[in-house]
This record gives sequence, C-alpha cells and structure tokens, in this order.
Amino acid sequence: MPVTKTAKKEMRSSARKAVRNKSVRSMCKSSITRAERLIFAGDLEAAEKAVVTAVSTLDKAANKGIIHPNNAARRKQRLMKKLNQLKPSAEPEPQAEAS
Repeated sequence: MPVTKTAKKEMRSSARKAVRNKSVRSMCKSSITRAERLIFAGDLEAAEKAVVTAVSTLDKAANKGIIHPNNAARRKQRLMKKLNQLKPSAEPEPQAEAS
C-alpha cells in the first residue's frame, strides 16, 4: 500500500490513465484483427483500406505514448508483410544487357 500522499495521488492518476488508454489499445487490436481477417479472406481492396486504418490507429497510439513506437512499427511491419503476400507478385521481365 502506498504510504505517502504523492504515492496515493500517483496511483489515482495511473488508474485514470489506464482507463483512458484501454480504449485506444482495444481499437488498435480490433483494427488489426479486422485487417487480418480481410487479408486471409482474399479481399484485396477492402484489406488495403483496413490496413491503412490499422496503421493510422497504431501511429496515433504511438504518438500519444500509449504504445511504444517500436511496438507500433513491428505491428505495422507484420501487417504489411501479410498484405504484400496477398498481392500478386509483379516481377519485371529480365532485360537484355546492351554490350
């Protein structure tokens, strides 16, 4: 149990922040899940829109300090990797070397 007035105040403050941050964390997780479902369903256009939304929510959470910036970057990277695997690979044709 906190003993000092400052410690008690900090406990109240952190409880308020936890409640406020919980909705943002939940929104991030929901948007990521929604995007992954669309990716696995194979709906490319809807998946791209959902990924943009998920990336935006992750960036906002990182800017507010709710999640660590590296955590947001890692989640965005994994999501983009899944989306890019869904896209058809457009490999350029090998060009003849001019000698």
